[in-house]
Amino acid sequence: MRLFSLEGKLAGVLVAVLLIGCTTTAMLARWLPPWLAASATFAALALPALMLAHVATKPVGSLMRALSGGVARYRDGDFSTSLVEARRDEFGELIATHNELGRVLREQRRNLIERELLLDTMVQNSPTALILIDAAQFVVYANLAARALLNEGRLMNGMAFVELAHACPATLRDALLGQQDGLFGVDIGGESETFHLAQKRFRLHGREHRMLLLKRLTRELSRQEVQTWKKVIRVISHELNNSLAPISSLAHSGRELARRGTTDKLAPVFDTIEGRARHLHEFIGGYAEFAKLPQPRIEAVAWPPFLDALVQQYPFRRVGDLPARDGAFDRSQIEQVLINLLKNAYEANGPSEEVEIELRECGNEIRIEVRDRGAGMSEAVLANALLPFYSTKRSGTGLGLALAREIVEAHGGRIALANREGGGLAVALSLPQPAAIA
Repeated sequence: MRLFSLEGKLAGVLVAVLLIGCTTTAMLARWLPPWLAASATFAALALPALMLAHVATKPVGSLMRALSGGVARYRDGDFSTSLVEARRDEFGELIATHNELGRVLREQRRNLIERELLLDTMVQNSPTALILIDAAQFVVYANLAARALLNEGRLMNGMAFVELAHACPATLRDALLGQQDGLFGVDIGGESETFHLAQKRFRLHGREHRMLLLKRLTRELSRQEVQTWKKVIRVISHELNNSLAPISSLAHSGRELARRGTTDKLAPVFDTIEGRARHLHEFIGGYAEFAKLPQPRIEAVAWPPFLDALVQQYPFRRVGDLPARDGAFDRSQIEQVLINLLKNAYEANGPSEEVEIELRECGNEIRIEVRDRGAGMSEAVLANALLPFYSTKRSGTGLGLALAREIVEAHGGRIALANREGGGLAVALSLPQPAAIA
């Protein structure tokens, strides 16, 4: 027990009262009966004891009120005050703990304010337009890019979002009022601008909110377009040079053979020239097919005859049962995609008997998966395999998988590539299926 603790002080007071009471009773017992001496001592010390108890507990009561007030201020978000009390007992430790709590809360709030200022500065100066809308369709927050795009740079907080959207060009208005993410073009100031819209719904303070992110992609798309054209030109130049150089050389050789009269050796020369010309025709035809892909004509497709036609091109093993309902897609286009995928599977240097196709229904989608047990793809190839003009084959044009992706996405679906456990590659097509085909 510490001397200056609250327990020590109370023990000291009790010991002092007992000593005074015993001494007083002993002195009075010389002249009075013991019971009367004890009663007189009690009567004499009762009032001073009560006064002493009041004096001893008054600082404690004041301290408890101060602590209650400090906690109330903390609850109201005021962390600026602290208690000053020089005590060496348990209440002094409680005061120190209370003040330390206030210091920690002040520090945390300061850090939070600094982070909020940093975040607000970053969001406000972001080139991406950000708009936050509450459940009542009023603007809660908008950064500088959003103000410049939708309200001529003026504040938008508290404004009706629908009114702001109706004041925009028709394409931008439809995108803002719609519920879909995606790319769209808008004429702004006489110039065509391309934007990407992303939307996110979440709950804030118990209420539904919607956040819109509008990113201007015009410059980025222009750079990508230039890079794509450069790559196209490099690929075409490479293929033309690879074919025109031997054609030119063979034409010169043929002329010399004709001049010498050795016509019996002209046939191989013409065959080689014809082969190179056929390759160029197929090469240019592939690019033309990619550029002129027609819109898919959705029709009902029965699975057995569709798969029978495919297996005549490239034999494969069918895995699992066929879907209960017919497919719904452009038969010729999806057949072209699957033939190309089966061809790639056979060229993957795996066992031909391990090439397989699995069909299954996934909600409102049909998933068609082509699998092999070849070498698979590296991470770098997986990341670029679906890009136009990207190929790891020496004679490849880089259009096979890109054309497959174009066809699948034109159907509203998606294509995905993944390495298989144990080796090989799996290419999955996910095609949306309407409820009924007219």
